[in-house]
Amino acid sequence: MSAHAPEAPALRAGPRQWIGLAVLLAPTVLLFVTMTVLFLATPDIAADLGPSSGQLLWINDIYGFMMAGLLVAMGTLGDRIGRRRILLFGAAAFGAASAAAAFAPGAEALIAARAVMGVGAAAVMPSTLSLISNMFQDARQRATAIGLWAASVSVGVAVGPLVGGLLLENFWWGAALLAGAPVMALVLLAAPFLVPEYRAPRPGRLDLPSVALSMVTVLPVVYGVKEMAAHGVNATAIVALVLGVVLSTVFVRRQLRLRDPLLDMRLFGDRTFSGALAVFLLSAVALGGVYLLFTQYLQLVEGLTPLEAGLWILPAAVLLVAVSTLSPVLARRVRPGYVVAAGSLLSASGYVVLTQVDSVGGLPMLITGFYLLYPGIAPVMALATNLVIGSAPPEKAGAASAVNSTASDLGVALGIALLGSVGTAVYRGDMAPAMDAAPAAVPDGADAAARDTLPGALTAAEDLPAALGEAVLAPAKAAFASGLNVAAAVAAGLAVAAAVLSVTLLRRVPAAGPPAAEPEATVADETPVPADAGR
Repeated sequence: MSAHAPEAPALRAGPRQWIGLAVLLAPTVLLFVTMTVLFLATPDIAADLGPSSGQLLWINDIYGFMMAGLLVAMGTLGDRIGRRRILLFGAAAFGAASAAAAFAPGAEALIAARAVMGVGAAAVMPSTLSLISNMFQDARQRATAIGLWAASVSVGVAVGPLVGGLLLENFWWGAALLAGAPVMALVLLAAPFLVPEYRAPRPGRLDLPSVALSMVTVLPVVYGVKEMAAHGVNATAIVALVLGVVLSTVFVRRQLRLRDPLLDMRLFGDRTFSGALAVFLLSAVALGGVYLLFTQYLQLVEGLTPLEAGLWILPAAVLLVAVSTLSPVLARRVRPGYVVAAGSLLSASGYVVLTQVDSVGGLPMLITGFYLLYPGIAPVMALATNLVIGSAPPEKAGAASAVNSTASDLGVALGIALLGSVGTAVYRGDMAPAMDAAPAAVPDGADAAARDTLPGALTAAEDLPAALGEAVLAPAKAAFASGLNVAAAVAAGLAVAAAVLSVTLLRRVPAAGPPAAEPEATVADETPVPADAGR
């Protein structure tokens, strides 16, 4: 007899797992709809609740802050006490808080409800992705399932303006938030029957100081990036970023000393794990900044409503879903690193097209570029995410999912801050000589507003006679298009860098994807791990 028993083939998922996947994708779409839908409702909220400018800022930002700060803690907690348990906790918290936010009597209550929604989102996001890893043990099926998960993220971003526009046109602003309650109710009802529980067989002790550090490490970084996006480089942003770097150093040093770390830093020593994360981060930075400028062009330069802008985005989202589904299939024959690199180069070509958009009749060129770059990001989202999850041990999938989600959130925030700042700098540089040459009849207040931002120019032009208004608006729209052109050129460079990293760091991953790690604990569909197992 052989000294080694033959390796058992991975269990293939059946209809129950695929239906369970649908249950996991529904809240994933919802979380990203929620990120965009509130921006449309902000004017109605301001008119109804009368918040201060600071309160209005917190209404919009507290959700993202809480989610970003708790992702690592919630993902690792799911590995230790049960991923489905954390999912159900998050769904209950998010659903209840959505209902509370919809009927909030004042700004303070709305801020508190949005904070709880962020906690729920932080619990749901890594749970959905990590549960996929133990529901789909076959590498090919897992890659397809993660591809669909990645596509659901973009669907949520794309349909957010559509859903928000339709709800706000027919109902009050709270309806945009209330939509989360029935989706999470479905998760609470269906997940116990369709989604098996999983817990690491040897979870170790939970280090509470590390949980606190994981949150206070991420929050200053996110805040600093958002501060730069809103107000440029200033003392507040620099102090926040420096504080984040210091706290992250403390966090990493503590994890390296602990026997049972909250986040196993050895994961980053894996070439596939760290390489896929780097590619994902670069791609998120490029897309985040350009996506913001793209949507602003549609609404501010072309004058489209949010609903009309969403309709232009929707076909690109459909293409992204198709490419996200096909990418894992292609990666069975071609090494994933090369597929990701090809997608990154396709995105780069789309960004290059955007460098040619002008302020007059530029919509066809804008849409062409976006329809190239958006599907191009699909292989990165689908395959890089699969490589991150697949290269981590099964018992660390929750932590890996949380790191992947944090990289996505941080990358988009960095993109908005960095590329948004590039676009703003170009705008102001172009507007200075344009306004110097403007008619002397333009009031000083309108002149200053137009020099600052395109929304300021639009507001100023509304109060001016037609001829003076056009003298302000025409150069402002041209300056904004120039800012988009330069930001798109930077994004193209980032996409090319992502392609180079993918080829160099991920080229050794075979065409079938990373070998499925033998699970340390088998979870039967019909007999989920009981709540007290392993205690």
